[in-house]
Amino acid sequence: MVNVDEAIIAKYEYMGEHFEILVDPDLAADYRNPDGPDVAIEDLLAVEEIFKDSKKGDKASEEAMNKIFETTDPIEVSKIILEKGTVQLTADQKRKMQEDKRKLVINKISREAINPQNGLPHPVQRIENACEEAKVKFDPFTSVDQQVQTALKAIKPLIPIRFEKVKVAVRLPGSAAGSAYNVIHGFGEIINEEWQQDGSWIAVIEMPGGLQNNFAAKMAEISSGEAETRTI
Repeated sequence: MVNVDEAIIAKYEYMGEHFEILVDPDLAADYRNPDGPDVAIEDLLAVEEIFKDSKKGDKASEEAMNKIFETTDPIEVSKIILEKGTVQLTADQKRKMQEDKRKLVINKISREAINPQNGLPHPVQRIENACEEAKVKFDPFTSVDQQVQTALKAIKPLIPIRFEKVKVAVRLPGSAAGSAYNVIHGFGEIINEEWQQDGSWIAVIEMPGGLQNNFAAKMAEISSGEAETRTI
């Protein structure tokens, strides 16, 4: 549990009733972040108490908790307060969380989107510039997938972009195929593979369009420059 002196307030108001809990600021932020790590309620509470006014030390009545939450269990009530209420994040926390979410959204767009005019990925900087020009707002408590769609809608008038999967053929020397196999699965799905008479291995991989350049570079690295790749 966090020290009470370092805790912040999470609050929830409903039907004229007011409830507060004292929580660890970082763990509470992780708990509310749909893309964050799993956090147990017991770990983020400073005290397992539900307050009407935490600064005064006034506890919420069991009658009020039963009325709103249909339980007086502090763990169950705390879950609802965190899921439906508000958390008083510090300005630094909020800025960091927004920046972290911005990077996740932009990186996902860069990984999965292409320029339909030439079939190539957009550089990360171009996507960042477009998001800045479109004044895209990044919400730390909204999932990456939801915000990717919001960002795409905002930047489409500025740059040609769409999500698309591509098929990339690769030929590797037999000596590199084994070590490449697990790496390839990190890029996409192998939809066809075959060993050749000369001992080389060829495959066709379906992957997000934005990964094709990174894939070619990784195959070249693994095979000491002997890999052959092409988009088909």
